[in-house]
Amino acid sequence: MTLSTFQRFVSGQTATYLSYHMLSVVIGWQAYDLTGSPMVLGLVGLMQFLPQFLLTLAAGHVADSHDRRRITASCQIVGALLSALLSLGSLAGFMNEHVILAAACLVGAARAFEYPTMQALLPTLVEPGELPKCLAVSAGMRQLGVILGPALGGVLYIAGPGTAYAVCACFSLLAATAMLSIRSKPAAPRREPVSWRSVLEGLTYIRSRPEILGAISLDLFSVLLGGATALLPVFARDILAIGPWGLGLLRSAPATGAVVMSIFLARHPLKRRVGRTMFLAVATFGLATVVFGLSRFFVLSLAALIVLGMADMVSVVVRSSLIQLETPDDKRGRVSAVNAVFIGTSNQLGEFESGLTAAWFGVVPAVVLGGVGTLLVVVLWMRLFPALLRRETLAARWS
Repeated sequence: MTLSTFQRFVSGQTATYLSYHMLSVVIGWQAYDLTGSPMVLGLVGLMQFLPQFLLTLAAGHVADSHDRRRITASCQIVGALLSALLSLGSLAGFMNEHVILAAACLVGAARAFEYPTMQALLPTLVEPGELPKCLAVSAGMRQLGVILGPALGGVLYIAGPGTAYAVCACFSLLAATAMLSIRSKPAAPRREPVSWRSVLEGLTYIRSRPEILGAISLDLFSVLLGGATALLPVFARDILAIGPWGLGLLRSAPATGAVVMSIFLARHPLKRRVGRTMFLAVATFGLATVVFGLSRFFVLSLAALIVLGMADMVSVVVRSSLIQLETPDDKRGRVSAVNAVFIGTSNQLGEFESGLTAAWFGVVPAVVLGGVGTLLVVVLWMRLFPALLRRETLAARWS
């Protein structure tokens, strides 16, 4: 396939991630402005998470049965329409928490279909040998959206939520236009009747592939145990005493490290000992978490989070490459959907676990124990999934 095809995909992906992260910030801020209630902020997050958790497996079946470009573009158009309606509502002055919660729910439903479909679409646009490098670029651009989206949303909110929502709508329309402009013609999808068996096919396939199961579950438990980001406000205020500006730097540090590593991996793709590399990366993630938890110096804490982000990006690229290369195209949507559920669950439960252990043991012990737990998971998974440890290359084996 031509390079321009991948460029169009990445352009659309970057635009949709910018729109999504901008929208999340603007919705949250407006909800708090209108109500002054932290509970409403929690409900906004819950209303986005529940549709993604409930619909993602079904979305995987849809992604394997229909044109993935049109599904992705349709979700982005829905996002554009929702943003436009929120803009009009803000300008007209009829916004309230009920409208915001309903919009958050619809955004979550659209994301449930968009994310696994986009993940399954990419391997059909590039040659298998180019996929690891393209995945690194794709993951890096996602992280760029994580960095720039909230910042841009915050700046635009100064001009008013109506303006911010309007820009979100423009980015979503740009994303849909880019996706629809992709001219490659993948093989016609195999239509299967909807059944529990077909919807759960992704889980069945992952269970039959120890290397994929090992890679996904290793990431699940490492993020679940080693996630310190939920406690960053406590470190910024009470431990490092750096204030809001320092918190902003701490929050952006993992994504910055991930972008740097994605650029490196795009130029120097992993070719040998990929299994050992993944385990080493997750172990580095755990060690960086321990260093961050013990640090009392801002520069050291910042460096630890940057290293943490770099290590996580290596794990993401290896895991994503194995999932996409080891999965036949007619199952990629459903397998990507299962992966999306694992990622969402680990992130959400990871934040809950961090808060719970911090309440039990204290903030610093919670982070340090999480990092140590990640290291123990690495050792255990090396024994449970020896095939993943011995994995030499990312070349597909299913065909």
